[in-house]
Amino acid sequence: MNDPRILAVATATPRHVYTQQEVRAFAARLFSGLLSEAPRLLDVFDHAEIETRHLCVPIEWMEEPHSFAEKNARYVEEAVNLGSEVTRRVLERAHLDATDVDHVLFMSSTGISTPSIDALIANRIGFRGDTRRTPVWGLGCAGGAAGLSRARDFALADPDARVLVIALELCSLTFLISDMSKRNLVAASLFGDGAAAVIVGGSRVPARSRDTRALSLRASHSTLWKDTLDVMGWELEESGLRVVFSRSIPNIVVEHVPPSLNAFLASQGLTLADVRHIIAHPGGIKVLRAYMDALGLDAGALVHARNVLRAFGNMSSPSCLFVLERFLASGDIAEGDHGVVMALGPGFSSEYVLVRGEA
Repeated sequence: MNDPRILAVATATPRHVYTQQEVRAFAARLFSGLLSEAPRLLDVFDHAEIETRHLCVPIEWMEEPHSFAEKNARYVEEAVNLGSEVTRRVLERAHLDATDVDHVLFMSSTGISTPSIDALIANRIGFRGDTRRTPVWGLGCAGGAAGLSRARDFALADPDARVLVIALELCSLTFLISDMSKRNLVAASLFGDGAAAVIVGGSRVPARSRDTRALSLRASHSTLWKDTLDVMGWELEESGLRVVFSRSIPNIVVEHVPPSLNAFLASQGLTLADVRHIIAHPGGIKVLRAYMDALGLDAGALVHARNVLRAFGNMSSPSCLFVLERFLASGDIAEGDHGVVMALGPGFSSEYVLVRGEA
């Protein structure tokens, strides 16, 4: 076997926790003008199947206007703290030291920093001076799966490498108090903050942890669909990043995911019937229902994704890795089982990673 393997997965969330009803009350205050014309819009909070979310700032902070510079300074501070926490956690689970890391991939789309956040984390954690770094910006919700895919590529190129993936988003800092649109209200009903980290080892790297079943990374696939640039992303304005996402995303899932996923599996000599585990990014309850309809899944197939959505909301890039962590902790993936880590993101695009349970 020359396939790279996942050595450990860990997650972390900021300290401020709010119930969906608390966030609903926050939105009711801020969007009073919009809701006076269409009060039923507030029902989106009740139908989201989200119970709690973690934010890097108190919710009162979001009720005051802040410049993009102020928000981004907060992003850098909080991202380094949360990124360092999740890195320490995943290294501990893998029984590794910071000096064992050969390559760091940092995935984020909710703030900017130069030097990049991974460099700031490196100084705090104590990576080697020759550790390679690849910061990736702009993949949004697809970032976690894409990071796993790129880590596999690096580990294939260097079978002795230990590659650290950090996917981290602070979605709360992108909230625009001046944006009274429906899409900003819907975003307020969905998004939370969080970070996930994965260590991928090349085929010659011994696994030091036996806490969970090893997963080999068999293959990966990226798809960029034409003429879908307006489906998801950011619009940059003076006060920050304005969210863009289309109501058509569930329809895109139903129309485009089955053919692209089936083609990828066929290239690996598999069919959807051979895949026992769908490790999907929980972009929202409508997206999860679209996955069920498109792929013919029963309700139990996405239980971990729904539980992550319920407890944390949509955290963008780290969300699918939160789901992966729950799959590993549950022991659901048996030896020889195939699974697919999958997420959709701006572009509009998809990322699939084929995994298999090992002995």
